[in-house]
Amino acid sequence: MIEFSQGDGIARITLNRPEKRNALNEELLSALLEALELTASDESVRVVLIRGAGRDFCAGLDIALLSQSASAGVVEHLKTAQKVASVFQAMRKHPRPLIAAVQGRALGGGAGIATACDLVLAGESAQFGYPEVKIGFMPAIVMALLRRSVGEKRAFELLATGDSIGAAQALEFGVVNHVYPDAEFAGEVEKFAASLASRAGTAVSLTKRLLYHIDSMSFEAAVEAGIEANALSRMTEDAQRGFERFIKKT
Repeated sequence: MIEFSQGDGIARITLNRPEKRNALNEELLSALLEALELTASDESVRVVLIRGAGRDFCAGLDIALLSQSASAGVVEHLKTAQKVASVFQAMRKHPRPLIAAVQGRALGGGAGIATACDLVLAGESAQFGYPEVKIGFMPAIVMALLRRSVGEKRAFELLATGDSIGAAQALEFGVVNHVYPDAEFAGEVEKFAASLASRAGTAVSLTKRLLYHIDSMSFEAAVEAGIEANALSRMTEDAQRGFERFIKKT
């Protein structure tokens, strides 16, 4: 269901159901969650890159899961929703930065996986959409993530219309960090991931942790949390080596 490789501090997770446009089923969600847990505990990993095999990143929930929804009861619906939510939560809590490399379509739960990453890189022909309302339900779980990525009115437009947007508009909205020409996409993604992996690992991990930790804090509480994190980060081996290099240069 997924392909996994690792090297030079970068763990590469590839959603591998190209014949189904990498649609999410129980097995793929479980495999993704297992890969996230594995990379979270591996200190040699500095960056996690998530991509899709074939032409699309991920087309959302497998139609088989959607078909089951017609006759499912509340317990079954809660179980499926919890499975998706557990993946998003693991991504948010992951100690290393996650990069989504999106080519083709990222729709529904696939757009959710991209949104749950810390950074999103897109090919110029990529498309993003949260089309659940067109089927008759709502993109409820991803809402918590999208609301933190874009403005309130942009989030409502994307969620309430269900319309897909291209990479350029996704960049304008704040869904995407960078857009690259399709012909150069794979190379640019690797360059970006390598550059991020070259940064001090503890500093990047602590930055991610603090950024999300202060989500719901008041300004004063966020500053106080920053004071503690600042002191902690100065005591790491990465910081000590950095201080030494800086002193020698000056």
